[in-house]
Amino acid sequence: MRIGMPGRMALAALAGLAVLAVATPAAAQTAACAGLTDPAAIVDCVDRIMRGESSRGIFTMEVVTENWSRSMEMQAWSLGTRYALVRILSPRKDAGTATLKAGNEIWNYLPRVDRTIKIPASLMSASWMGSHFTNDDLVKESRLIEDYDISLAYEGERDGVPVWKFNLVPRPEAPVVWGRIEYQIRKSDTMPVWARYYDEDGSLVRTMTFFDFRRLGGRLVPAAMRVVPEDKPDEYTEIRYSDLEFDVDLDEDFFSLRRLRDAR
Repeated sequence: MRIGMPGRMALAALAGLAVLAVATPAAAQTAACAGLTDPAAIVDCVDRIMRGESSRGIFTMEVVTENWSRSMEMQAWSLGTRYALVRILSPRKDAGTATLKAGNEIWNYLPRVDRTIKIPASLMSASWMGSHFTNDDLVKESRLIEDYDISLAYEGERDGVPVWKFNLVPRPEAPVVWGRIEYQIRKSDTMPVWARYYDEDGSLVRTMTFFDFRRLGGRLVPAAMRVVPEDKPDEYTEIRYSDLEFDVDLDEDFFSLRRLRDAR
C-alpha cells in the first residue's frame, strides 16, 4: 500500500504498489500501538505496521475512467520501501509487461517489443499502467513521521466504530506534493479506514478508502482499496488482493533488470 500514502500503501500494492505489505496479526498489531497517546507516535506505529519487511502477492487492479475501463491481474514482490517489482499476468495481450522500482528509479519492460525503458524525470507525473496512480507515487517513499507534522483532529466514534483522525501537514523541507493529508484509523485493530489528499491550496485532490478487512497470509489486512479523484468522482482505481505472503526470502539482487524481463 505513498503512496505519499497512495504509493506506499497501494502500489505497499507497488511499495504499496509496495504490495500491501501490511500488518502483523490483529492482536499483536493492536498491542503494538496500545497505550500510545502522542499523535505522531500513533501514526508512526501504524506506519511501521503497514510497511512489512518483504512480501509477495497476487492482485487485480481495475481502472475505470470516463471513456474506458480495464482490469488486470498482477503479481508483485516488495522489499522494504525501496524495491518493488510488478508483472501483469492477464489479460494475455498485456502479460509479461512489468515495472521495477529500485530506490528513486523506475523501469518498464514491454514484452511485445522486447524493450526495457527507464522512466525519465519528465514522465514521473504520468499515469502508472493507466491507473490513477502516477510513477511519482511509486518512488516517494519515506516514513510519515519524517515528512509531516502530525496532530490529532478527532477521537471518538464514527458510524459506531471508535477511530482516530489525524491531520498531516508537510514540513517545509519535505519532498512531498501534498499540502495536507487526513488519515482515519480504526482504534480496535489499527487498520486504515481512509486517507484524503489535499493540494497546497487546500483543495481535496483524491480519496483512498480501505475495505474488505480479512486474513491473508495469516494476517489481518485491508484486502481491497480504492482511489477516487475528486475532480472525476465517477472514475476510480481499485486494487484487490487474492493472495499474500509476508516475510518472504528476497534480497536486493532479486530486483534487477534481468528479473524485470523474466519476473517469476
